[in-house]
This record gives sequence, structure tokens and C-alpha cells, in this order.
Amino acid sequence: MVHRDLSPDDPRLDPYRHVADPAWLRARAIFVAEGRLVVARLIALQRYDILSVAVNQAAHDALAGPLSALDRDVYVCGDRTLSGMAGVDFHRGCLALVRRPGPIPPDSLNDAARLVALEGVGNPDNVGGLFRTAAALGAGGILLDRTSGDPFYRKAIRTSMGATLRLPFARLDDWLADLQAFRARGFRIVALTPDPEALPLDTYVHDEHACPPMILLLGSEGAGLQPGTLTRADARVRIPIDPSMDSLNVVVAAGIALDRLRQRP
Repeated sequence: MVHRDLSPDDPRLDPYRHVADPAWLRARAIFVAEGRLVVARLIALQRYDILSVAVNQAAHDALAGPLSALDRDVYVCGDRTLSGMAGVDFHRGCLALVRRPGPIPPDSLNDAARLVALEGVGNPDNVGGLFRTAAALGAGGILLDRTSGDPFYRKAIRTSMGATLRLPFARLDDWLADLQAFRARGFRIVALTPDPEALPLDTYVHDEHACPPMILLLGSEGAGLQPGTLTRADARVRIPIDPSMDSLNVVVAAGIALDRLRQRP
């Protein structure tokens, strides 16, 4: 149902006043999707419980088709009202409150040919960028350790262009043991590292073992992968770069590695 001419203090908009408060949202198992493209993709997926949508008139007109098929409250608000609730002006006149789904078991990703595993990647721009890159380059899912960022954080969703809503992911509670469990199920674990002693990526791609199923391990841009994680890897690979630079952005590195690795059948 569409509701128009809402005053800024309308109580029906109260939940939207907390969209910039991650703790409030998490306590209520809610996440926020923002922007016309992301919300349109969210609706099209038909796999999430959308609680309601708040839009300005321009966004309502642009999303008239998807919103008309949504059996939920749609609040048409003024621009100032939306920006005041959102706290920042990245929403493009469109916010959706969504029920956060429960976690999926890691073994639900057993059939993937390639997975990406993130250790200590907390920056939401990097989390979102990695999901977008992984989805574009054929990864079947993402594994995250407990210190990596929330894929349902609004900035991660926005940066991913909605890929965090589409690509399945699992949080590993016992990082090393769970990685070993994947290894026992036949996954080859490949750690991407700037270590000059690691095998060049192009050399590894031609190795007879560089074939699915595999897990590409990625660490934070600062600390990189932990020593204990590196020792669990079947292979340590690097992307050769100009010696005047110490490393690549993790999203760029992941894109290069996934593109090269997917060339193996």
C-alpha cells in the first residue's frame, strides 16, 4: 500500500530514523538497502522479507513497476525527510528495511567450483567490492572469518551494487578448522599474498593442481593473511607488481586472481 503526504514526525517512519545505527538494526535483525538499482534488484530476487520501503516521488516513479508488485507499505516522502532519516545522501531517494536472514551453514557451499575466503577484511568498501568482483567473475560464494565486515551493512550492499544480496556467504566460527573441513572435502586452498617467495600467479595457473574446487584466500590490506592461515594453504601465490609498490588493493588483486583462475576448467 502506498502512503503519501507523510509528515517528518509520522510514527510510521520511526524505524527509518535508525538506519544509520548498525547496533539498533542488528538487535532487531534488520538491514537497510538503499538506492534505486539496489532496491530494484532486492525486489527482483524475491528471496528476502522486505518490511517496507521509503522513497521520494522521483524514485517512486522510477520504480513504479517493482513497487507495484510488492505487497508491503511504501512511504512516499519529501527529500528532506529522507535525507534527515538516512543521515547521508547516498540513498538516491530510496530506502528499504529488510528482515536479516539467518546464517547459512558453510557446507551449503560444498558444490561451488570456486569460493573466496576473507580474513580480517573489515572495510565495507572492500567487502562490497569483493562481493561485486566475486559475483562478476564466477565465484560460487564467500566465506568470512569472524573479524571480517558485515555483507548486510548498508555501505557494503551499496558498494557491491547488490551483489551481497545475491551471492551466498557463510561466516566461519572456527576459521582454521572450518577451512580444513573444506580442504578435507576436496577444496584446494590458494592463499593470495604479496610475499616475494610465493609462486607467481601466472605460473600457478598452469599447474596441474590449479583446478576446481578451490578457495581463494584473501587477507586485509594491512596485516594480510595470518601466519597460521598461510600454513593451511595448499599454494601461496602472488601477483607480480612494480617493485616501487608494496601491494595492490585487495579488490583489484581479487579481480586479477579470479579472472586468471577461472581460465582453468
